[in-house]
Amino acid sequence: TGDTGQGARTWIKQILNQDMAFQHIKVIYPTAPARPYTPMKGAFSTVWFDRYKISNDCPEHIESIDSMCRGLTDLINDEIKNGIAKNRILIGGFSMGGGMAMHLAYRFHQDLAGVFALSSFLNKDSAVYQALKRNESVLPELFQCHGTADDLVLYSWGEETNKMLKSLGVSTSLHTFPNLNHELSRTEIEKLKTWVVKKLPVEAAKTN
Repeated sequence: TGDTGQGARTWIKQILNQDMAFQHIKVIYPTAPARPYTPMKGAFSTVWFDRYKISNDCPEHIESIDSMCRGLTDLINDEIKNGIAKNRILIGGFSMGGGMAMHLAYRFHQDLAGVFALSSFLNKDSAVYQALKRNESVLPELFQCHGTADDLVLYSWGEETNKMLKSLGVSTSLHTFPNLNHELSRTEIEKLKTWVVKKLPVEAAKTN
């Protein structure tokens, strides 16, 4: 909440001492629009969606989630128009960004390559779970990381999200980071990079 795409990029760069770059993969850091955010008493903040409260035990603010899904779908479609195959696109984020990515992929874009969610969670009766109960297709793999010392988004919320998605047919992994609060660590970003390259390997040169 409150950060920008550029801010996230700088943050990762500081952790790695270099940009998170790949020779064959383009990395995009979108910024959420500013909107009134209920947990901050309605103050404007760059957040992906609104929440009634920061808890996994309340209804989702589905209206703001869905309007953002429409906006981010445009971003995905732009890349596809640029010639990127949809099964070569990964989406993900930190905290709320990870929650956003799970809604976007598992409700609207089940043919993406994968999803990553760092220090993220879904509410107990999430629309994502409802959508997956009716699903028959192969789903994008989920790469999840969470710190056990997170006092904003509890580790148990992330763990419960992982278990629920797994029970609904998602291939998931959950990487646990002892003593990590609501933040990113270098080991975690390195693990993420390894996973990204595994999901999006360099394509063999096409012979005609």
